[in-house]
Amino acid sequence: MISASKAIVINSLKYGETSLIVTCYTLELGVRRYMVKGVLKAKNRGLKRAYFQPLTQLQLVGYHNTKGNLNTIKEVSVNYHYKSLTTQITKQTLSFFVSDILNNSLKEEEGNTDLFAFITTALQWADLNDEVANFHLLFMLNLTKFLGFYPISNIQNPLYFNLNDGVFTNTIPAYHFIAEGKLKLFLRLLGTKFDTLSEMKLNAGQRHELLSILIKYFELHLEGFKEPKSLLILQSIFS
Repeated sequence: MISASKAIVINSLKYGETSLIVTCYTLELGVRRYMVKGVLKAKNRGLKRAYFQPLTQLQLVGYHNTKGNLNTIKEVSVNYHYKSLTTQITKQTLSFFVSDILNNSLKEEEGNTDLFAFITTALQWADLNDEVANFHLLFMLNLTKFLGFYPISNIQNPLYFNLNDGVFTNTIPAYHFIAEGKLKLFLRLLGTKFDTLSEMKLNAGQRHELLSILIKYFELHLEGFKEPKSLLILQSIFS
């Protein structure tokens, strides 16, 4: 079946000497994997490797099968040209981390227009804004809205946040919870939007605390979620 779709590149893996297996999150079809043959050849005149860098936003036409096998791309073009996300060192590091998060989190082979819009809009925000040191924190938190475990804020002035159940409580949970200083940090993030993200001032230690909380939260709610490989590099850049 030939169909067109907007897509976000999540991951690219070298296959053989000249090809790539590219994972994309598509608007209409969810997660899809494509075999892109010959793209690494020195004299390749077809699809360009630059199209398949992490988080590139594409418009593609592909041959999509229904049996879970690799798909192929017939035509492709860039749907949004980044201004700085792929050229500034700090933002490049950020994009690799976000790519790792999406690669670990998105599994569904069906479209979700709201999720697709959230990802593309958030990436464009990061591309156009200078203060992005806390972007990955708010991105991860808001991503949970679409993954089904956004924190439930059901009481005022809670004493604990139960990471396992995703709820605030005044009764101490048996395990996997945050309280006191960590809870205050988490509540600050929960009350932040991208438009006001620059007003959330965090030092390196606080940023590390929040990121550790979010990664643990994802591990508890997503089967097979692994600590991103780019985590240490990200922490060194924003330390």
